[in-house]
Order: sequence, then C-alpha cells, then structure tokens
Amino acid sequence: MKLIKHLTHLTVAASLVAASGLATAQQTLLNVSYDPTRELYSEFNTAFAKYWKAKSGQDVAIKQSHGGSGKQARSVIDGLEADVVTLALAGDIDAIHNLAKIIPADWQKRLPNNASPYTSTIVLVVRQGNPKGIKDWDDLVKPGISVITPNPKTSGGARWNYLAAWEYARRKYGSTAKAKEFVAALYKNVPVLDSGARGSSVSFAQRAQGDVFISWENEAYLLEKKFGNKIDIVYPSISILAEPPVTIVDRTVDRRGTRKLAEEYLKYLYSDEGQDIAGKNFYRPTSAKAKAKYDKVFPKLQLFTLEQAFGNWAKADKEHFADGGSFDQIYTAK
Repeated sequence: MKLIKHLTHLTVAASLVAASGLATAQQTLLNVSYDPTRELYSEFNTAFAKYWKAKSGQDVAIKQSHGGSGKQARSVIDGLEADVVTLALAGDIDAIHNLAKIIPADWQKRLPNNASPYTSTIVLVVRQGNPKGIKDWDDLVKPGISVITPNPKTSGGARWNYLAAWEYARRKYGSTAKAKEFVAALYKNVPVLDSGARGSSVSFAQRAQGDVFISWENEAYLLEKKFGNKIDIVYPSISILAEPPVTIVDRTVDRRGTRKLAEEYLKYLYSDEGQDIAGKNFYRPTSAKAKAKYDKVFPKLQLFTLEQAFGNWAKADKEHFADGGSFDQIYTAK
C-alpha cells in the first residue's frame, strides 16, 4: 500500500509540473543547407541554442543537412521536412515554391536584404606559388590547365562559378556567343564534376586534383586555414556577388509547431552575434557594424550582381541550367 501511495504521489506531482509548464520537451529544428556552410552553422547553432535557452527557457536541438544546393532543394521538394533552408541561391528556394508549394512566392520579402543575411563571391584557388601563373578567368581556358569546379546541375556554388565566368567573357569579348565559346573552353579543362562545392574542395586540396579550383570565397579561406602551406588564393579582376538566402519552410513549421523557433533562428543570423559568426567563418556580413569589423579581411573586388548581368534566377536557370540550356549544350559537346 505504501508503494502504491508513493507512486500515486509521484504521478500527481509529475502531472502538476507538466500542467504548470515547468517541464517542457526539447524542441528540434532541421536546417537544410548547402555544402560549405558546415563550419558556419556548427558555430552559429551553438550560439543560437544558448540565446534561445536564455530567452525561452527551452533547450533546442538543431540538426544539419548539407550537400549540393540544388540537390538539397530537390530533397525538400521530395519530402525532406526542413524547418528552415539556408541555400546557395534564390533559384533553389524558388524551385521549392514552384514545385512543392510549401513556401510562399514572396518568401524573400520576409527578411532583410532579400533574405540574405551574408554574402560571398567566387575566387580562384591555386597551388602554392601559383606555378601555372593563373591571374584571371582567361587563364582557365589555356591548354593544359586542369580546372576543378562542381556540377551546376546539383551545386549552387557551381552556378555562381559558371555565371561569373560567363559574364567576365561577355564583358571582355562583347557578345553572348563569345561568352558561350569561352565557358565551353573552360569546361573542356574540367576533368571531373563533383556534386557539391565541398566535394570539389576535397578533390583539389586533399586528392591533389587540378591546377585551379573555382571556389566560394569562404571555402577558399577555410582551405588556406587548413592547407596554408599548399595553396594560394587569387582574386580575379571581376566576379559575382553571391547572395545565399534563407527562409522558413511554412508547411513544416506549421505542422510541427516550430514557426516561432524557426523565425527566431533566422532572425538571429542578422543579430550582432550572428553577423560576427558569419564574418569569422569568412562570409561577408551585411550589417554596417560587422562590415566595418571585417573590412580588412576581404580584399576589394569589382563585383556585379545576378540581376545586373542575368535579370533574375528564373531567367538564368532557363537559359543556362535547365535541360537543354547552355550548360547542357556545352557539356554534351565537350
């Protein structure tokens, strides 16, 4: 009888604690991201979990998924239940809206800077001492130069790479036809197409493939940090302003009851701490305070935007990366 009474008291006590809201289950959040953000979000997730605990009293477990940006978008379209996506380009998130209808068409209006809390650009990584004398995009089409870049069908970074080279050639040689010839020559020098930017980074730095790696700026700095005695970074004369965007996935957060948590998670990327973490991980912050702090880290570079050169992602995707677009025409004829 004493044991039964004791168990009854425990049950009642547990019920009272639960009813009072003192016992709260740990929340979880899945961030589906692209390849080179692993280090960024490893640090950011720890910081956000502390912030959220202090604000709400709740613990949060943040899970990460990484891969080529286009491939990641397709996973979400096919049913991977991301609470948030932090992908390499707006076109991949547009595809989630267009094909799955699980986020609104105006998703970019929900956060500042068209929902891009940080930016990056595309640079060239070469072997230490730059033995092949690579200084600009022109050098990538020379005979005997082996170029490492991922597949633009699956990698967002690869699409930025492709468009940066295309616009360089269009401006230098004066026509779309010449730009297409230039990019075709460049891809003739590409021995293998990895599915994502991190895979290409491994191919270049660890497997010693290629003479030059067309790279996200942040990935180049990470390589320099890890393999500083083996690689050099070359800034081309012109490159593209890469704007990796973020959004909540409405259907998932409403089904799971994580909307508030997911919204706070993305807003925290714009906070002082979030912007500082972006800068520390070699992304270009967007806040004035963090920009000033990291101004000397990033060399000045002539940058053009996607809108200036290609109109928008729908147009760029249709012309270059859709089935039958310029990339297919170039690569099948390789």
